[in-house]
Amino acid sequence: MTGTEVTEDLWRRLAPQVLGTLVRRYGQFAVAEDATQEALLQAAAEWSRSGVPDNPRAWLTTVASRRMTDLLRAELARRRREETAAAWTYPLETAAVDEAVPADKDDSLVLLFLCCHPALDPAAQIALTLRAVGGLTTAEIARAFLVSEATMTRRITRAKKAVRDSGARFSMPGGDAYAQRLGVVLQVLYLIFNEGYATTAGENLQRGDLTAEAIRLTRMVHRSLPDDDEVTGLLALMLLTDARRPARTDEHGDLVPMNEQDRGRWNAAYIREGVALLTAAVAHHNPGPYQIQAAIAALHDEAPTAEATDWAQIRALYEALLRVSDNPVVALNHVVAMAMADGADVARARLTEVAADPRIADHPRFHAVSAHLLEMAGDVEAARTAYAEAARRSTSIPQQRYLHGRAARLARNA
Repeated sequence: MTGTEVTEDLWRRLAPQVLGTLVRRYGQFAVAEDATQEALLQAAAEWSRSGVPDNPRAWLTTVASRRMTDLLRAELARRRREETAAAWTYPLETAAVDEAVPADKDDSLVLLFLCCHPALDPAAQIALTLRAVGGLTTAEIARAFLVSEATMTRRITRAKKAVRDSGARFSMPGGDAYAQRLGVVLQVLYLIFNEGYATTAGENLQRGDLTAEAIRLTRMVHRSLPDDDEVTGLLALMLLTDARRPARTDEHGDLVPMNEQDRGRWNAAYIREGVALLTAAVAHHNPGPYQIQAAIAALHDEAPTAEATDWAQIRALYEALLRVSDNPVVALNHVVAMAMADGADVARARLTEVAADPRIADHPRFHAVSAHLLEMAGDVEAARTAYAEAARRSTSIPQQRYLHGRAARLARNA
């Protein structure tokens, strides 16, 4: 791996754990993040020469702790409090790293709840958590929110300042505060999973590291709240969706649409676990958005063939989801379900309504759905143009290839 690839991999897997350890020890979220990033940069330079150490997380924590101490001392010096800075202690030798970080200590979940502090508005909570815990880039987060990268940069900067100014302690909230933050925590985990399952940019269609991390963190939340139906529903949704990931790409990494996937490659264990979790949640008759989406995923997973999919039931579930969600992507998925259940003409009328939403009208998925409906209706030339437009707007290279391929196939068959 190149130095850049090592840095990116460490940010995804180890940075949240190192950052959590620093915030727990020293506080100062923003300073801790700076120290963590500098440790990652140092690792990228040194490990490319000497190799990855036996305990990379402990190595990173030691280096980041030293840098954290330097930064805090500089800040304290500026405030003429050198005597306080002198009181800071930190590991002096890399040889002591095994004692510095207990092997079973993972502060990721505590860090997750800290990022969802009530001092932040919901959008800032989600953005900061995606950056600090999920390791997404600012550009990736911006695409998830359908806003510009500049807007997201400002949002994350303000969020870091708000956490610092709030004086928040690095500990799990209790009582009502836990419940209040839980909704944002679940949304954050959902967005992290989605970015891993359908990566918005780059060479790869999906990133298993992100989906695995989202599932791991959601399992942690579920263990602490096993009777919360929406927590259970979210975990079920992730498992039922991720079950299809092995078949979503071919040997070249190109996208394989669901109706063409080899269902024998789907993860049967994940499907069984997801269905069991969903069954337990819906038995309480308190459906929420994650349970409804999990039910849709289950209908796809349990259909023996694409042709056997119960699209009428899926359409009804999307209608139920729209009553509790104002997500334009949900509206697009409802359009697709309508097309499969009722025909392209009915769905195209609904798509015209969806087009009035400025959050989605310029999104590549809108143009892809439009192309699909035009193809179903037999308007080959218009469908080809729409597929090409969807490809032009997409930032995912595998999706671009797939959409260009659809357009090319229509051109050949014209």
